[in-house]
Amino acid sequence: MIVGLSLANFTLLHMIISLIGIATGLIAVLGLCGGRLLTGWTALFLLTTVATSVTGFMFPSTSFGRSQIVGVVSLIALAIAISALYVYHVAGPWRWIYAITASLSLYLNVFVGVAQAFDKIPALHPLAPTGSEPAFKIAQLIVLIIFIVLTITAVRRFRPAVSIRPVN
Repeated sequence: MIVGLSLANFTLLHMIISLIGIATGLIAVLGLCGGRLLTGWTALFLLTTVATSVTGFMFPSTSFGRSQIVGVVSLIALAIAISALYVYHVAGPWRWIYAITASLSLYLNVFVGVAQAFDKIPALHPLAPTGSEPAFKIAQLIVLIIFIVLTITAVRRFRPAVSIRPVN
């Protein structure tokens, strides 16, 4: 039992929170790529992604492995993103710091999602039973490339509004 739930129910809850984090994160990061901060989507993304990382540590484990390292990195990135947004109000350099750390947090959630898909989905598991096969590496490389492009686009386009004075 984890927080009063069976392992199966806790896993389902964790998965649902993760999927909400990924979906809302995609909306939030695409908003940044369009130069907009979608406050409601962003808040839900940050909340569910923190919840995903925290609940990930609640699963029974006998060692500190890759998934825990990803969780720690995600929580550090999320702490910076949340501070950049809610403490520093994405002013000055906090704007690009927010764009990078929010994108990184989403990437890490998707990275784990892809790993879990290869582990749990019967059609994918035979393609990468150990997570070191070419199919897994190619899928993760594609995800990485997509997120590098998204992050660069978000940093470039999520700029402060510039007021232009008319020339007389």
